[in-house]
Amino acid sequence: MIIVLKRDATEEQINHIVEKVQKLGLTPHLSKGTERTIIGIIGPEDVLAVTPLGVFPGVEKVMPVLAPYKLVSREFKPADSIIDVGKGIKIGGRKIIVMAGPCSVEKLDLLYEIAKEIKKSGAMILRGGAFKPRTSPYSFQGMGEEGLKILSQVSNELGLVTVSEVMDPRDVDLVARYVDILQIGARNMQNFNLLKEVGQTKKPVLLKRGLSSTIKDLLMSAEYILSEGNFNVLLCERGIRTFEDYTRNTLDISAVPVAKQLAHLPMIVDPSHAAGKWGLVSALSKSAVAAGADGLIIEVHSRPEEAFSDGEQSLLPSTFATLMNDLKLLAKAIDREI
Repeated sequence: MIIVLKRDATEEQINHIVEKVQKLGLTPHLSKGTERTIIGIIGPEDVLAVTPLGVFPGVEKVMPVLAPYKLVSREFKPADSIIDVGKGIKIGGRKIIVMAGPCSVEKLDLLYEIAKEIKKSGAMILRGGAFKPRTSPYSFQGMGEEGLKILSQVSNELGLVTVSEVMDPRDVDLVARYVDILQIGARNMQNFNLLKEVGQTKKPVLLKRGLSSTIKDLLMSAEYILSEGNFNVLLCERGIRTFEDYTRNTLDISAVPVAKQLAHLPMIVDPSHAAGKWGLVSALSKSAVAAGADGLIIEVHSRPEEAFSDGEQSLLPSTFATLMNDLKLLAKAIDREI
């Protein structure tokens, strides 16, 4: 349920409504726009159905939220959310933010070398996996806490924000101690215990779409995080499984405008995991920017032939630099910037 307040509603009236709603056992979420203030009410449907929310002073109208994802929906918050991920970087505005780095943290000097190159090209966020979910139990599983320490050290020295995956609810506090953005991978998109756990932190969360998940499924997973009080969520399209087997996954480029139409959260695109081949990453990155993506997450490695994981889809730093120059021109053409 959404309470739309009158333009001249006072702080006293707003606080009165919030207090009364809380006494009913409901959860209020205040959202102040440039012209209107609204209060989203979350709680049992039977309580909402019999509660006369429209009688409070300062209320203009009361509307039901029809979408099953209440807090994520544009009905709850018409304006785009802008997520502060640290070090002065915000995602969701005019500027398109690029995250880049190796699939896995491998060793300190190598990560430092890659990080310097991506920063020089304009990337603001360093990605690197310390816990790696792999199809085979015999594949490299990541360096764990040691990898997180390396990621943190490099980012601190170069002034980059970091993003890394967390796979287990028991590891959330550990990963949050070292990185700025917690990534929920495609395989864990519907790990609801994990979603609740990251929802109880205030850390930004990069939520990747599952292999066979619909856009609605993605938004419902985001709702789990928001319902725990963490509104700092970045949605991520990384390709879905289809009958096409030339690429690793099929990038659903339509997910970008659809998700941005349905939800107020920023939309990131991962062209590397969608393509599975480095030669396709540039074209998919440009397509994502043209479709309205708020950011990209791209795999870059100085020596992809020696990479512990995903070398075949990783760009060389020189190729990444060329792509970034192309993206800057494209962004300017659609009145955005990188």
